Amino acid sequence: MECNVGNIDRTIRIILGLVIVALGLIYSSWWGLIGIVLLATGMFRFCGLYKILGTSTAKKGNAVTSDNQ
Repeated sequence: MECNVGNIDRTIRIILGLVIVALGLIYSSWWGLIGIVLLATGMFRFCGLYKILGTSTAKKGNAVTSDNQ
């Protein structure tokens, strides 16, 4: 699986994911589960929606496959 999430995108997803999960826990809302999706896409550096749309925020030369990590 080729990584299609760049460094800035990854950082934003992880921070936003943590905030949403925390707010979901504080307010006892299931909406916090959305934060888990953001955390997962940030940690694995792969976004299924990007794959469907054929886009990527990762640099062309620095795209790392998950097999090499």
